[in-house]
Amino acid sequence: MRITENSSSVVPFIQAARGVINGSGSIAEPPAVKLTYFADCGAFIQKDWIIKGVIAKGETSGWIAPPGHGKSALLIEIGVHCAAGRDWRGHKAKAPCGVVILALERADLCKRRLHAYAVRDELIDLPIAVHAGIIDLMNPASVSAIVEIVRTAERGFGVDVGMIIIDTFSKAIAAGGGDEDRARDQNRVAANLRRVQELLGIHIALVGHTGKDETRGARGSNAHLGDVDFMVQISGDAIKSAEIVKANDQAEGVLAQFRLEPIDLGTDSDGDKISTAIVSIDPIDAPAATKTREPKLSPDQKTMLRLLHEAKPAGLSTADWNDKGRAVGVGRTRRATLNDIQARLKELSLVREYSGQWTAVTRL
Repeated sequence: MRITENSSSVVPFIQAARGVINGSGSIAEPPAVKLTYFADCGAFIQKDWIIKGVIAKGETSGWIAPPGHGKSALLIEIGVHCAAGRDWRGHKAKAPCGVVILALERADLCKRRLHAYAVRDELIDLPIAVHAGIIDLMNPASVSAIVEIVRTAERGFGVDVGMIIIDTFSKAIAAGGGDEDRARDQNRVAANLRRVQELLGIHIALVGHTGKDETRGARGSNAHLGDVDFMVQISGDAIKSAEIVKANDQAEGVLAQFRLEPIDLGTDSDGDKISTAIVSIDPIDAPAATKTREPKLSPDQKTMLRLLHEAKPAGLSTADWNDKGRAVGVGRTRRATLNDIQARLKELSLVREYSGQWTAVTRL
């Protein structure tokens, strides 16, 4: 039997192909499809930088470190520079903008640090606002809540907000009963934050923690790493190093080195000194360059390093790298051989491992 457009059994399918059948049975036009074709990709939209090379509108960054290692302090310094329109550590400020800090924990400490900048740097007023309290980013209603917070701040500032800081990311997941170890929960939060960006076009900076093993990067599921455009990991004690460990379209490496300094804020009702620590303006001298000998590698180590180089910037997961090694005869008879080679190459700083993904950091 030939099926025609007039056949009653196929009419709904033809209608559905042409448009959308609404509740009343009438046809609604399908939404317009937006495509950019290959020949037009050269007319790309340049990044809307707030601080060039660091903070761009419409992007998400992650800033991770163990507790007490200065990640929140560094983000506050960056926020102050964004609001003041001041260059930050060699990176050009493009234009001042409003900054909103969603302080899910230690809001009072955040306020003291901001006041310390006013005291030390003689700043009279900046378009920065702190919102204290829990926000459940697992809940889609958080999108409208954040938008309203930002709009309220803009009315108070008289300028547009360009950046929000969420401190900390884990608290925003836990607020809705989520688990940062579960990719599904992390992805729900990421989707809500992307909706915020679609509505506001702002930069979102997420403050987070590393796990017990700092070399494995951010605590919890690596879905967080996959979603951010730019991730910085902070390490060190007296002198701290902020290193770009993931970036979509710029080089990895050390972004800044800094130390914290105490700022005297006066005395309390008992006459005791009040102080807080913020990022010092004193320059950090770069360590003197030393000439080092090229490390001597065994044939198997050279083979495994070559396989990783062939993977280009994307790198390889541990399992994929192991499979490629066994395919060419490395580690077939002793499983621990591959682990030993990976550990040695990492010790020599020839490779980097982050959340189970390996990349080469030197040229062959």
